[in-house]
Amino acid sequence: MKMLAVDTSTPSGSVALLDGDALVAEWTLLSGRTHNRRLLDGVDRILAEAGWALEEVDVFAVTTGPGSFTGIRIGLSTMKAMAWALGKPLVGVGTLAALAAPFSVGSRAVCPVIDARKNEVYAALYRPDGTGGLLEERAPAVLAPEKIAAWMTEKTYLCGDGWSAYRDRFRSALGDWAVDPGAGFHTVRAGFVGRCALENMRAGAETDPMRILPLYVRPSEAELHTTALSPSGASS
Repeated sequence: MKMLAVDTSTPSGSVALLDGDALVAEWTLLSGRTHNRRLLDGVDRILAEAGWALEEVDVFAVTTGPGSFTGIRIGLSTMKAMAWALGKPLVGVGTLAALAAPFSVGSRAVCPVIDARKNEVYAALYRPDGTGGLLEERAPAVLAPEKIAAWMTEKTYLCGDGWSAYRDRFRSALGDWAVDPGAGFHTVRAGFVGRCALENMRAGAETDPMRILPLYVRPSEAELHTTALSPSGASS
């Protein structure tokens, strides 16, 4: 089964091709260019390098958030269009789960954190289950770093651009309990998006492209503005 997996929910976009459990190719880039200017180019390039045609892809996978509202929309709309046009399944993967996936074969808890701006991070807490999977101990939330730190009861890996942005605050709250796994673990890699998608499929996840929904966690600025202007949201 050939899969095309992408992440556009963070600044570092990523594209990967998998053939069953085998990672065929992966491309990850932190760039100032917006995802709508580089996603399709990235897909075209990686398919060409692997010698695949888009029509050969059996299943598509995409991160659904949390993360950048614009990035999530670009990834979802692009992958939905591809899957729908080709009549192929689409699998959604939580961005935090994909970020935590490299730690599934370890023994230490992992807390992926994505910069949510406004002095907050998107975060969740996972623990390896001993069989190569992860158990979710804390569902995705958006909170100040100090409140996320209150989840920890032991040494825990913290990964993601939220760690890079708020490292000092996490260190201040957690001391030696905050473990930095290194630069290679702070970006979402599409190869792990694909791995999570395979696990989700085996668990019976939704694969209808039109039914895959974003996981924003926090309302968008547009939603907040609309609420503030509505009669029910008006202040006296």
